[in-house]
Amino acid sequence: MTKKSLAIPLAVSTGSLDNYISAVNSIPMLTAEEEIELAKQVRDGSDLDAAQRMIMSHLRFVVHIARGYRGYGLPQGDLIQEGNIGLMKAVKRFDPAKKVRLVSFAVHWIKAEIHEYILRNWRIVKIATTKAQRKLFFNLRRKKKRLGWFSDEEVHTVARELGVTTKDVLQMEARLTYQDNAFDGYDEEDNENTPVIPANYLESAEPSPEQSVITSDTKKNQSELLHTALATLDDRSRDIVSQRWLSDDKLTLQELAGKYDISAERVRQLENNAMKKLRTAMVA
Repeated sequence: MTKKSLAIPLAVSTGSLDNYISAVNSIPMLTAEEEIELAKQVRDGSDLDAAQRMIMSHLRFVVHIARGYRGYGLPQGDLIQEGNIGLMKAVKRFDPAKKVRLVSFAVHWIKAEIHEYILRNWRIVKIATTKAQRKLFFNLRRKKKRLGWFSDEEVHTVARELGVTTKDVLQMEARLTYQDNAFDGYDEEDNENTPVIPANYLESAEPSPEQSVITSDTKKNQSELLHTALATLDDRSRDIVSQRWLSDDKLTLQELAGKYDISAERVRQLENNAMKKLRTAMVA
């Protein structure tokens, strides 16, 4: 079998996309016999030249599939390149003994790579994570292009056709409808058609850095003032305040009365007098 040198790059440049498509369309398709022979060389001898010929002859097929995903707003060149990756995976796994043409076998791998790329890049927040959600995403989007916003009857119909719950359909429909928004603003101002920016309604419960610094400084100053004010009290009054207010295991008036052999009322008087002195010292 005569080998033909092919120099079409697998990487697609968006600037020369038309040239790339024209080039891959000019590559002749393999006959069934050529395809089987090349596939055996890949399978039995890991022949890279044979694998390249199989890939190159099917690049036009990747372009055809990628065109079906133009409505997602992603670069056509990127879709084709992801599809090429799927094609290469298909060639690696293709078994000529199955008597199936590569074009039929590769469609799954090509679409799988394109789907993964769309799900990674269609929204900032990933729109589908499970296998069921991915299937629902692509099926639902095709139906929405035809039906628009679903009625209750259409929601039930779609759920029945896709084998999912109506809740799943409604959740995915909402994800398909919402758009990514800038967090902190747009160039247009006072435009009633401009969506409300998330910064206007998403508020963090955490204090700002400035507030944190102010709070920290205030607590530090209050702690220093309290320490200085406590030093102005006599030992008994300072201990009563500490045991009543500053200790983890606070003592009752009766317990302090027993400790100092005085009445509980006298302890309360000493506590009140000490607290007045502390407030005066901390304000001054």
